[in-house]
Amino acid sequence: MYDLVIRGGLLIDGTGEPGRLADVGIEGDLIVAVGPPNSLGAAHRVLDAEGLLVTPGFVDVHTHYDGQASWDPWLTPSSWHGVTTAIAGNCGVGFAPVRPDRHDWLVQLMEGVEDIPGSALSEGISWDWESFPEFLDAISARPHAIDCGFQLAHGPLRGYVMGERGAANEPARPEDLVELRRLASEALAAGAMGISTSRTSLHKSRDGEFVPGTFAELDELLCLADALADEKTRSGRAGVFQLAMEHTDVPTQFDWMREFVARSGGTVSFNFSQTRHAPEIWREVVEQLDRANDEGFSIVGQVAGRSIGVLECLEGTVHPFALHSAWQPLALLPTDEKLLALKDPAIRAALLAETLPPITPVVDLLTSGWERMYPVGAGAIDYEPDPETDSLAALAVARGITPAELALEALCADGGTGMLYVPLFNYSGGDLELLRELHQNPNTRMGLSDAGAHCGSICDGGMPTFMLTHWGRDRRRGEQLPLEFLIRRQTAETAALFSLFDRGVVAPGMRADLNVIDFDELGFTNATMAYDLPTGARRLVQRGTGYVATIVAGVPIVEYDTFTGALPGKVLRGGAAAPA
Repeated sequence: MYDLVIRGGLLIDGTGEPGRLADVGIEGDLIVAVGPPNSLGAAHRVLDAEGLLVTPGFVDVHTHYDGQASWDPWLTPSSWHGVTTAIAGNCGVGFAPVRPDRHDWLVQLMEGVEDIPGSALSEGISWDWESFPEFLDAISARPHAIDCGFQLAHGPLRGYVMGERGAANEPARPEDLVELRRLASEALAAGAMGISTSRTSLHKSRDGEFVPGTFAELDELLCLADALADEKTRSGRAGVFQLAMEHTDVPTQFDWMREFVARSGGTVSFNFSQTRHAPEIWREVVEQLDRANDEGFSIVGQVAGRSIGVLECLEGTVHPFALHSAWQPLALLPTDEKLLALKDPAIRAALLAETLPPITPVVDLLTSGWERMYPVGAGAIDYEPDPETDSLAALAVARGITPAELALEALCADGGTGMLYVPLFNYSGGDLELLRELHQNPNTRMGLSDAGAHCGSICDGGMPTFMLTHWGRDRRRGEQLPLEFLIRRQTAETAALFSLFDRGVVAPGMRADLNVIDFDELGFTNATMAYDLPTGARRLVQRGTGYVATIVAGVPIVEYDTFTGALPGKVLRGGAAAPA
């Protein structure tokens, strides 16, 4: 007798093959049978999936749960959106290894780079570790709903080995390289999923300092490649080196990435986005990427499912008036008091009359130009708005008011919870056609949801839900993509990137991580600011709807969009050698 049978659903199994009606039989934490509808025998529990989709659980390879895993057993928002495996430790920031007197330094680093409230991190993290293996042990001792894996982040590693020299991005000395490699090899042997680094000026600590490793020289990067090679020799597992780079510099970086791959025997995965300041460079990146893979170098570009942008609101990190001198007396007020103040004609006039200083990267992030800002109405956020008709600039002309007036009106809507959507990357053409093309390139991978991060300005942890709803059902400004492709994209492909060959496909012998989805009802709740982090710190949240069941290791953790209370997740300890 099976423990659980999922009966008669439309199975899209993660391989990319056409969907088919099927039963799925589960015993313990494994799928043991897949057969035609009503072909499997008795079970302790039967889940009727007629009219529903059955898919593998989603594998999100770009999250930032390094701190949240200390206090949140649910690892939301990912578990609200069908994710059953999440990989953290991205972009060179994390919390191990760490010396006892450097906790605050790592908190400030994460807060600056990933906009996770420092108060929540300081209060929520237990710090019952020093080494990376001890970190994995500590997180493993806590219950979780979903599986989570962690990469070794270059920033804390460098700070641990080199102290202030490492934090200040001074060059590594020969003795430093020996210790960096030793500790990296130790972390990988203990179960680190890979190694990550940051080489972009966008990533800075709260005090404005660059992430340690931003300017690391080639010998330092190659010592990390040697650590990955050590692990491949030990276990047969080809590791991943994940990095963020200056987007405009990517075409010039392929020589050292080739050398890294050759030295490590692993895969380099870089954040791949289009910027409006150099909107055509992506074409050169694709050419270089394809050429490198044709030559046998495993390099992949990690691509988001939609524009990488921000939601601006009065409660959030950014909005168009945040740097105005007239705003500063209001900035720390409760929302209701802000609204009351904004009813004062003199305050409104002062805000609307003030102009920003000359454009700087920070100002550009805050405003991005009225023609690139979009008011968010009630209901679902339109992540592919039309600049010609939907932007603040266009709507203001139609209304006969200034864009600034319209922006302030939008922010004050719904009791001060109104929002503006500002696409920053991947939207130079005014639509998402670029991403449709990039996702179909075999040398890119789905990623960059940043779940758990940028708490005051994005809620992209729901990317799996978006991929299915926007690209598979709702898109109107261009072609859609097949569901079979979209599901493989964030299951089998993402699992294989980190050598997780036991999941990502619904087949006998595979781990019983699955979703049962009412596709007609699949969607989002409204984006709202919640104050549910430790110390009551804020984060933007957007829950999923339409998840009839999310199953981890054979155990339903979500039924009808509600947690069951089950916590079957575990901390992953590396992957496995590729199957023959």
